[in-house]
Amino acid sequence: MEKKHDNVNSPAHYTSGGIECIDCIKAALGENFIGFLIGNVFKYCYRYRNKNGLEDLKKAAWYLDRAIKEIEDEEK
Repeated sequence: MEKKHDNVNSPAHYTSGGIECIDCIKAALGENFIGFLIGNVFKYCYRYRNKNGLEDLKKAAWYLDRAIKEIEDEEK
C-alpha cells in the first residue's frame, strides 16, 4: 500500500535531513517564533481563494494550533 503524502501536517519536502524545518526555524528565531507562526496564519488565509483553497485554510489552522501550543507551553 502506497503512503499518502500529507501536505498540511508533514510535507515531505520539509523533513529532509532528519529535522523538521519548523523545528529549525524555531531554534533560529527564538522569541520571534510566535510572530512567524501568526504571519503564516495570515498568509494562508489571505491566499486560499487564489492558490490552494481548502488546503491553505488547513495550513492556516495548523500554524494557529502551533502558535496556541507554543503560548500554552510558555505559560506553564
